[in-house]
Amino acid sequence: MLERALWIGSWICVALAAPAARAAEPELLVFAAASLTNALEKIGPIYTQETGQKVKFSFAASSALARQLEAGADADVFVSADLEWMDYVQTRGLIDLATRRELLGNRLVLIAPASSQAELKIEKGFPLAKALGPRGRLATGDPDYVPVGKYARQALTTLGVWSDVADRLVRADNVRTALAFVARGEAPLGIVYTTDAKIEPGVRVVGTFPADTHLPITYPVAVVRGARDGAPRFAEFLGGDAARTQFRELGFITLP
Repeated sequence: MLERALWIGSWICVALAAPAARAAEPELLVFAAASLTNALEKIGPIYTQETGQKVKFSFAASSALARQLEAGADADVFVSADLEWMDYVQTRGLIDLATRRELLGNRLVLIAPASSQAELKIEKGFPLAKALGPRGRLATGDPDYVPVGKYARQALTTLGVWSDVADRLVRADNVRTALAFVARGEAPLGIVYTTDAKIEPGVRVVGTFPADTHLPITYPVAVVRGARDGAPRFAEFLGGDAARTQFRELGFITLP
């Protein structure tokens, strides 16, 4: 009886120690492109439920996040909305190259306020400037820094209409800001990702840009050098079935 009591006592101690050990894992900080806000806010609690580790997010333009990492920000995982800003932090030795992978894809769309009657066929030389009206502006990310703006400039250049609207941009600091300008009716048209348009009832999609008019929209993920315990596990979790289901439901293209 004494041996059995000792065995039961030992088992209880182990059982109680497991949650304590799990709870002791540090909270992770993930830097992620603004367009991932809705998806990661759903995925984070799923990860915590499965692993016991908490995770919080900082959403902004990939350019801003990359510069914060360069300045020494204490993040654990970085998810960019383009390859260029991930390359930027990689060349500065700020990520663990072995953990870098291409995670998601997206599409580029032209949007208008939900109440707008604008109709445009996106093709070579299409009358984008005319559709803006005499004083209207086109909302998108700053094409010098923000990925969605860079993709937009590539697409409009390919279609031969960039010079018509280059001086009529609302140069937003991230894609969600551009989305908000259009949703509030402050800009008659905007260029965002299809996933952003999908979650905002204040806008409607006028058209989708042909994929061959711009570089593929690719979201890479990587663990930041010196990351806290659990960071590689979270990066891997983003490529797992549970996360991929959430991404697909919100319109992202999951990559192999």
